[in-house]
Order: sequence, then C-alpha cells, then structure tokens
Amino acid sequence: MKIAFIGGGNMGEAMLAAILAKGLSSQEDITVSDISQSRRQYLGQKYSINVTGDNRRSVSSADVAVLAIKPQNLAEVMAELNGQLKSNQLVLSIVAGARVDTLCQGLNHSHVVRVMPNTPAQIGEGMSVWTATAEVTEEQKGWVGSILRAMGNEIYVAEEKYIDMATAVSGSGPAYVFLFAEAMIDAAMHIGLSYDIAKELVSQTLVGSSHFLHKSGKEPSELRRMVTSPGGTTAEALAQLARGRFTELVKQAVEAAYSRARELGS
Repeated sequence: MKIAFIGGGNMGEAMLAAILAKGLSSQEDITVSDISQSRRQYLGQKYSINVTGDNRRSVSSADVAVLAIKPQNLAEVMAELNGQLKSNQLVLSIVAGARVDTLCQGLNHSHVVRVMPNTPAQIGEGMSVWTATAEVTEEQKGWVGSILRAMGNEIYVAEEKYIDMATAVSGSGPAYVFLFAEAMIDAAMHIGLSYDIAKELVSQTLVGSSHFLHKSGKEPSELRRMVTSPGGTTAEALAQLARGRFTELVKQAVEAAYSRARELGS
C-alpha cells in the first residue's frame, strides 16, 4: 500500500509511525509532503521515508492520500489537488471539522473517508471514529480499518452526523480527563502531598481505573458502587461532587463541544 501524507504534523506523524510499526507499508512506499523544510528533514531522517514540498507529486502514485493539514490550509490544498487524483485513489482526511461534502467538492473526488482521531493515538492508545462515501470500496475500508487500529481502537459509522458527536466525546475527551487530573493533583497538594507524589497517585489511578473499566466487562455505575461503602470516604466525596452538579456539568460540556463541532462544519 503506497501512502502519501499531505502535512506532517503530530497526528500525521503518529499515523505514519503506527503504519511503519505494524508493517502496513514500507518506508519506500511512504511520502510526506509538507511546506516546512525543517519538518520534511526531520521526518525524512527519523523514518527514512520520501519527503517533498510538492503535494501533487506526493499523491501521484499513492493508493491512499492522507490529509493531515490544519483546517485553515484545507481550501488551498484542495484547490491544488483538484483534478490531480485518480478515480480509484482513496483520500483519508483527519482535518478537524472538514465535512465529507466539502472534501468531495473541493477535490472533485468521490473516494473519501473522514476520520476523527484523538491525541492518545500518538502512543497507540487512540480512539478513531470514521465514515466513508458510498464509492469507497471494501478493500479501501479494510485499509482504513488497519491503519486506525494501528493507532488504537476504531469505530465505523454509516452516518456522518456521528462524527460530530464523537468529536465532543472522544475527540475533546482527553482534555476533560487532563483537566480532571489537574484538579485532582491540585486537591492532593492542597491537603499536604508533594507534587511528585500527587501526580504519581493521580496518573496511576486514572490509568488503572480506565483499564479496569475496559477489561472488567462491568458497567461504570456498578464499578462505582463497588468502590463506594455507605458512610465511607468515597461516599462523602461523591456526595460533594453531586452537590456541585458534577454530572450535569459534564453533560453541559459535551453538549457545548457538540454544538461547536456542528458550527465549525457548517
């Protein structure tokens, strides 16, 4: 599978590294095009791949063209690639907010996949949600699934509206977790723990709890009840969170992110 990356940012590099690590493509079959000469040099030296500053040249013989650019650069890149793609080439976009119709019209191309990855993909623990146009073949869907699973887990959705919903949950979700971690560390320091101890306690608690949730097969509510003894310390802490409307605030945060995702894509 020959793959061209348009843009060599962090998420594009994460995908590139995962593809090579899993042996989905070879170094000689991967090309990265980026406007930054220093970025091209860095990626070329680190991964021993082909690099270029010419987007059209990069996609000329690719089976998959990955759009990994910033949203503000999309219009210019689409204009440059319009009419340059072969009918059987697959375009895989991880451009935030860029809808399938926008991509198809801007590129004058119908084989398009839109993906919403998240930042843990950079360490192989990502969650990607994706959809595809009707023209994308089963073989091409297989390529996409393999690429995304190399970065973590993936879910295919038949309707694009679910991408905006996923953006509000898994796309923005890491920031919610990081904010909660910050708050827990601050609270731990407030009651007397050092920063180093607080960070270690919080980090491992989040990792262990996430793995437990993932592997136990139990519902979150059941696991919460398992940890909560009546009249105990956990019960008192959860009661305080309830008084602060913690659950309602999370709901409002996700709804706000969802509304913004829809606005950005309109």
